[in-house]
Amino acid sequence: MAIQDVRAQLFDAAERVLLRDGAEALTSRAVTTEAGCAKGVLHRHFADFDTFLAELVLDRVGRIAERAAALRSAAGSGSVVAHLTDALMGLFSPVAVSMVGLITFRDALRARLRAAGQPGIPVLTQAAAMITDYLGRERELGRIAADADVDTLALTLIGTGHLLFAGRDEGPPGTADVCKVVTSVVTGVLTES
Repeated sequence: MAIQDVRAQLFDAAERVLLRDGAEALTSRAVTTEAGCAKGVLHRHFADFDTFLAELVLDRVGRIAERAAALRSAAGSGSVVAHLTDALMGLFSPVAVSMVGLITFRDALRARLRAAGQPGIPVLTQAAAMITDYLGRERELGRIAADADVDTLALTLIGTGHLLFAGRDEGPPGTADVCKVVTSVVTGVLTES
């Protein structure tokens, strides 16, 4: 019996293993067992397990581009703090936080991602670029001070956001907690409330 959309099935299975058991438990056998297929299926579609993991990360990083477009189109409307809060809540899903752990856990994966043109730590790098772009657009529209350093603001939001979401046994922080962080970071540069 042919498996429909093998890549998606294997990627989804890898995410479940990663979320449930952590980066150290993510093996080709664990992924294929979770996907309900033979181990050879993964190796028919990917040169090796690190290639599989790199393509998984690149696939998931590609989803940030969709979020970035939506966030950029929101510039000029609503609340800057609310938009940034929503963006961080969406960016730091349990899967994204686990992916960051996976990338830092596996040296070979980081090397492959760099070879594929992914600088820094993928997910965090793209998230920072997304926030920088949005803040830059808000600055162009005059809702953020003209002299605001949007690159530093974005790095501060992403770094603080990651720390806020990572390593929490009790689940992700609430919207109010994230809003408090965003407010403390951007209040000094907002030109309107």
